[in-house]
Amino acid sequence: MTGAGVSEARRSAPADDAAPPGPQGRTCSMCGSTRRILDPIRLEESCADCGPVFDGPMPRPPPIPDAPGAGDGSGRGIGPFASASNPRRALGSTLSGYRDGQGRPLNWQKRYEFQHLKRVMQRQTARAVDGPLDRSMARSEIDVDGQRLDLPPVAIQEAERIFREAKLRGLFRGRNLPSSVGATLYAACRRYSIPRTLGEVAKASSARRSEVGRVFKILQRGLDGAMPSVGPRAFLARFAEELALSHTVRTNVEEMLEELNRRPEISGISPHGLVAAVIYLSAARNGERRSRTQVARVTAVTEVTLRSTSRLVERLTSDAPAP
Repeated sequence: MTGAGVSEARRSAPADDAAPPGPQGRTCSMCGSTRRILDPIRLEESCADCGPVFDGPMPRPPPIPDAPGAGDGSGRGIGPFASASNPRRALGSTLSGYRDGQGRPLNWQKRYEFQHLKRVMQRQTARAVDGPLDRSMARSEIDVDGQRLDLPPVAIQEAERIFREAKLRGLFRGRNLPSSVGATLYAACRRYSIPRTLGEVAKASSARRSEVGRVFKILQRGLDGAMPSVGPRAFLARFAEELALSHTVRTNVEEMLEELNRRPEISGISPHGLVAAVIYLSAARNGERRSRTQVARVTAVTEVTLRSTSRLVERLTSDAPAP
């Protein structure tokens, strides 16, 4: 204790702010009082009666009150937002089976033990219906197939969310992983109006087109939220860029599509097949002829489908009354 630190403000401090004696039970050598006052800013203890400052270890600072909304499920005060596709969102154990955490090689007993634990962990993760998607093979398959289709990150995250929700509802029971992943990617593309055909998604996921379409119908019936079909205009921007069409041809194609949308005869034709036929006819009419094989390859339709759809579109546009 020292008398040099005595201040007039502390001498006149009211007795109501006095704190009980600390765990050491020290008393003031000047007045014999055991009541103390704690300054939370300077972290000093002083006598409540005569005011001298006590020497010794610094007292523990008072606890910081929780931020509003912390702990109530609102997500405030718990760090930055982590997306569902973040690989570090749900970290699991990494068992190499050859070296320990310090890099030292393991003997054969420890290697066998770690290999057994790794197999058990993989088996339990694969069987868990509500397990995190980050530890399963589905996440890597969705990521790889999404990169093959050149999808934006938001579409890949939506596919992971759809896969997790469908897995929790048991919609993939009895279906293989490639067809399930392809169906979720196709559903994400339709929700964000990304021009990707069912055949392209099936090819990227190494699954049959019919199986992917069958699983997608199950998703449509079992999940909440609409999955609208991608309009022809979304396919037009993609196909016109790949075929290097001029602005005149693109404008003519848009006018023809707007005219054909009012005709009931085109119901049942796929959007990308209709765009392929309109592009083929419009390019030929404007002197930028593209071969049927080239248009069919870019638009992912067969030449037979392109030929039949072109005949139907040519008949409908020729029968249309002049404006």
